Amino acid sequence: MANRTIDSFFKKRRLEPSGSGEIPCPLRDSSPKHQTKKFCRAESLEFDISSIERDLGKRKSIWEYLEHQRDEVRRAYIKFGPYQPELPIESMVVDKKGRHFLFSWLQLQVSIDAAKWCAFQAVAFRGHDESLDSNNRGNFIELIKHVSSYNEKVAAVVLDNAPQNASYTSPTIQKEILSIWSIKIQKHIREEISDSKFSILVDEAQDRSKREQMAIVLRFVDKQGYIRERFFDIVHVHETNSLTLKKEICDVLSRHNLSVQNIRGQGYDGASNMRGEWNGLQALFIQECPYAYYIHCFAHRLQLTLVATSQEVIPVEQFFTNLSLLINLVSSSCKRVDQLRVARAARIAELIAIDELETGRGQNQMGTLKRPGTTRWGSHFSSICSLFTEYEDICSVLIDVINYGNTSTQRSEANRVYDFMTSFDFVLVMHMMRDILGFAQVLSQALQCKSQDILNALKLVSVTKDRLQSYRDNGWNELFTNVKTFCDARNIEMPDMNVIYKAGRGRIRKQNDPITMEHHYRIDVFLATVDSQILEMKNRFKEDVIELLILSSALHPKDNFQAFNIEQICQLANKFYSADFTDQEKLHFRTQLELFQIEFSCNSQLQNLSSLQELCQVLAKTRKSMCYTLIDRLIRLILTLPVSTATTERAFSAMKIIKTCLRSRMEEDFLANSMIMYIEKEIARTFDVNSIIDDFDKIKSRRAQFHMSHTVK
Repeated sequence: MANRTIDSFFKKRRLEPSGSGEIPCPLRDSSPKHQTKKFCRAESLEFDISSIERDLGKRKSIWEYLEHQRDEVRRAYIKFGPYQPELPIESMVVDKKGRHFLFSWLQLQVSIDAAKWCAFQAVAFRGHDESLDSNNRGNFIELIKHVSSYNEKVAAVVLDNAPQNASYTSPTIQKEILSIWSIKIQKHIREEISDSKFSILVDEAQDRSKREQMAIVLRFVDKQGYIRERFFDIVHVHETNSLTLKKEICDVLSRHNLSVQNIRGQGYDGASNMRGEWNGLQALFIQECPYAYYIHCFAHRLQLTLVATSQEVIPVEQFFTNLSLLINLVSSSCKRVDQLRVARAARIAELIAIDELETGRGQNQMGTLKRPGTTRWGSHFSSICSLFTEYEDICSVLIDVINYGNTSTQRSEANRVYDFMTSFDFVLVMHMMRDILGFAQVLSQALQCKSQDILNALKLVSVTKDRLQSYRDNGWNELFTNVKTFCDARNIEMPDMNVIYKAGRGRIRKQNDPITMEHHYRIDVFLATVDSQILEMKNRFKEDVIELLILSSALHPKDNFQAFNIEQICQLANKFYSADFTDQEKLHFRTQLELFQIEFSCNSQLQNLSSLQELCQVLAKTRKSMCYTLIDRLIRLILTLPVSTATTERAFSAMKIIKTCLRSRMEEDFLANSMIMYIEKEIARTFDVNSIIDDFDKIKSRRAQFHMSHTVK
């Protein structure tokens, strides 16, 4: 058998064996000077398959075997199958629980931790140049290099020391890891919802690459009675009509086994494609689920009242117009911004020296003028507050421009801005709007809270209306005193309030009845502005026409359930949530309410509660929800109703942080996964790295083995 193999080898090489047992070397030159070394000694032709080295890092290349042996070597490796070397215990990784893992597990763990850090900090994963000789290979790889510099075991298995075919640092691996995290977060949210009812909060906005993105937030009540608003997904929509939006929302819900029939609330802004009664998004969902009640975002309504007031009252409209001109003049030049900062720093140092300013961490910060915007909640109030803080500094900058401006246009514009800024009308409206917007700002901040319930929100709106009414009745004298003190301290001329007011500066307008200056500022400016604000609040927050909210207030625990009304509560369950209670449960509902009425009158744990959410939490904590299941179910349905779309607005703020001009070509899935990781950090931190590695290993077959197939002794 061996001779037959040798003969075939010689025939293939076209060589003849010599009698001495030597084989002519085909690579040897036949020139005379090499005739003495005409033959080379052949290796042993016997081949032992058991001697094959199976370790990928130690075995010989296939070209190092004789040509007639290569097929047998290949067949042997195929027969052996995949191979993972059994590492000694001292070369393995031991976790906190004493479990042993392979180095590939450590290698992947480092990549997972690096991806998690980049996602939590909303920084770019990749760099412009990730080659080996690059000074900056991107945040992901640079973070791995930094970690390996402090850990020898990590350094031995990552980057250059990692197998070239399984380094687990490629962009594809990064996206797979991020996708696993986001899927686990969505699954966790789905498990939190379970079979409970939920509401949807939806809004749209453009991203950096001018693509329309739709954010979807789910609001529900968890098992402990806490209101949760979870960012669930963001979807790119090609059109913003109601049919397209509904289709995309239903697709997202169906992928996670969430039924449209379980929707009990819809929260959108006031756009026509959202709130339309016939073809709007809320109408389409109500056609499919009649109990998905639509609530116009309370914070958006409040912003509309402020914008309407700033546009309807002439003195207020002129004030904000001049304020915008002032901000444009000061902020358009880097030189003026620097001058404003220098003046601000000098004045702070002067006030601290004479003990008129308190010092401490976070106080006396250097700020800039903020621009009011019609769509930015609270921007009008922030703009006026920044103007108050830097009023003297702005005046000094304007005087400098008037005296030393480069062009006559700059000097004249600065002079015009300085004139109206130092006028009594400007100062009066500035003080007045600071007070009015201050009331609204407190309400706006409360409405943007994730755990806000609809009944408490209505109560806050009612309190704000009362404060505005009280300010209208009793606020003029205090306002005028503050304005007078402000003007006297800054040498601003005060008008005589007893003289006749003349409308206009040029041609005298026709006035039916002569009025004094005091009458003009108090009636035509102060009362007109406050009345406009109160009227807008009443028109946009018509709680008396929302029967659902009126009946829901019968369950409010304030003042020891003073508003508790069994008839209204039964009507609420029968009329608005009839699908959530069977006929048998409706019959027992009244009996359960009567027992609950006796319970809260003698149970101290159910007294002194201020909100419906606190009542739900107490019922869950004391396990009274097991006794009053129907009442607990109705309370959770009311708490599910949305209040504002602030969570979706926060999602868009996160989108601007993640998708910057340098990352404008992000894939849609990568953007969605990054946003889910960044926004829902609280959930992401609960997952163990082993669970991520298990899911990563299950996606597809990997070259490396992450878990030991044998027991380490």
